[in-house]
Amino acid sequence: MRTVLVLVRHELRLLFSLWLWAARRRHGTGEGAAFGYARGQGPMMLGFGFVIVIESIMMSVLLRNHPAVQRAWFTVDVYTLVLIVGMHAASVVRPHVLDDRVLRVRRAAHVDLRIPLEKVARARRELRTTHERTEGELNLAIGSQTTVTLELTEPVAHFTFLGRRQDIRLVRFHAEDADGLVKAIARARSAPSPIPDPTG
Repeated sequence: MRTVLVLVRHELRLLFSLWLWAARRRHGTGEGAAFGYARGQGPMMLGFGFVIVIESIMMSVLLRNHPAVQRAWFTVDVYTLVLIVGMHAASVVRPHVLDDRVLRVRRAAHVDLRIPLEKVARARRELRTTHERTEGELNLAIGSQTTVTLELTEPVAHFTFLGRRQDIRLVRFHAEDADGLVKAIARARSAPSPIPDPTG
């Protein structure tokens, strides 16, 4: 039952992302600087959508003598296509966000990892196209590549799609402006902390 609720919530987020995309709005950026990552997956998503359209046409022809099954199959194909577009929309409207205290590393509607800047030991631009599953590492590849690597001073908690906790010490993710993001992280980490007001 919990898995069903997680899936339904995820699909609702994808559908909401379509509305945000159409309205040219972003989710959760606030006063922070946004760094996109969706451009690298555009061709892949277009390919998935093309396959669904071709499959729908072919199955409509094959099932032309079974109209009830044909309609059901067509409905499933249309909904699948909507979800594919929704996944791309979620990546567009949910960019990485950097403010003066936290970096939010995101991927579509299912990853939103908040990393306090004081826990960032090192941030570097690093292009990688292969990623092995390793304990304590989180790889968020887009188009099979990551461009930024974060080494952390201590683990941060990451919860998988189905809620399993992982303690992460190293994060690799993709950003279109990887150099700009790494430099912005360095500036944010070196900025002086505000002096508290003694009068309260």
